[in-house]
Amino acid sequence: MQKPAKRSPFRPGPGALVTAAFIGPGTITTCSLAGAQFGYALLWGLTFSVVATIILQEMSARLGIITRYGLGEALRTQFSTPASRFITAILVVSAITIGNAAFQTGNILGASIGLHALFGDETLPLRFWVALTAAAAFLLLLAGSYKLIERALVGLVIVMSLTFLTTAIIISPRLPEILRGMFIPSLPSGSILTLVGLIGTTVVPYNLFLHASAVQERWKDASGLGEARTDISVSVILGGLISMAIVVTSAVAFFGTGNTITDASGFAVQLEPLLGQWARYVISIGLFAAGISSAITAPLAAAYATTGILGWKRDMTSWRFRMVWMFILLTGTLFSMLGFRPLEVILFAQAANGILLPVIAIYLLSVMNSRKIMGDNTNTRLSNIAGIIVVLVALGLGVRSILHVIGII
Repeated sequence: MQKPAKRSPFRPGPGALVTAAFIGPGTITTCSLAGAQFGYALLWGLTFSVVATIILQEMSARLGIITRYGLGEALRTQFSTPASRFITAILVVSAITIGNAAFQTGNILGASIGLHALFGDETLPLRFWVALTAAAAFLLLLAGSYKLIERALVGLVIVMSLTFLTTAIIISPRLPEILRGMFIPSLPSGSILTLVGLIGTTVVPYNLFLHASAVQERWKDASGLGEARTDISVSVILGGLISMAIVVTSAVAFFGTGNTITDASGFAVQLEPLLGQWARYVISIGLFAAGISSAITAPLAAAYATTGILGWKRDMTSWRFRMVWMFILLTGTLFSMLGFRPLEVILFAQAANGILLPVIAIYLLSVMNSRKIMGDNTNTRLSNIAGIIVVLVALGLGVRSILHVIGII
């Protein structure tokens, strides 16, 4: 009697890229502000974000594995008339490519601030660390090796997990209050923009482009769908726990004290009562890992999205692919050198992301229900219901945040 084949142990894959992309300086900033200002009240936003991310990224993975298309290529195929293709291309290129340039500024600044604080050498200006961070990201992307990038990002995700989860466990927060915040929605006065930022920093539109292309490097046919679903679920849940750990730590340190966070140095302050002089080193390592991981994935996602939607060759070694990520990296580096305030850049990018999300999600749902593209692997009714709920919630929060900004509510 033939023995059943042994299942291979779980091995982190493209899902780690998704986690590495959304756990950036923007996540640390937004989650810290959420905890400091509103305690555990907005944790439910992260719970929603984790579920929403798994739902949308599963669709993205299924698209890439079944069709061998990236999302950009699928949109180009779905909208075949010149007018619709032009509008879609303009939207994707402007939203993803230009948006990622803003993200890249926060990514590079975050990683650079982490290095600057870690080594504590005041004789070296922040610009030196900006150049060093940009050079590291440039060399890794220039290598053109997906496996090398994946391994580097898996390692950085592990560093972030150890840093932030261990810190949250050490502070021994009140579990009943955390669970209440995770599963009972509330919206304290003045929290709408922070909530949209929490969702925008987790359910990242450019990750849909990145993931659809990245899964093709690991799985070649539909037999890999089960493993791909496990990969993205484990990775996103881990990322969500990291984000929640940051909120919890900040809530314990700041909420109700009258103190607040004004810049990245505030992240170390929240750990000082617990870790003493080690606080600076712990948060600096976490901030650097978050910044450099996102500084790699943002240009990569922009290159996948742009080359796909414009019908260019989607190859990490092609010159057009490299020109796109080089533009994103260079733009982020220049803005970082010019002295932009990282907190303002990061919060603007996260809020814009939250507003952009429903638009990209609607495009994804359109592709996933196209028999021309997906054949017999179109969305099930349950997948569509879940996707529509995500779109409606994100759209409602986005509209409410805009009305809040212009003073209507």
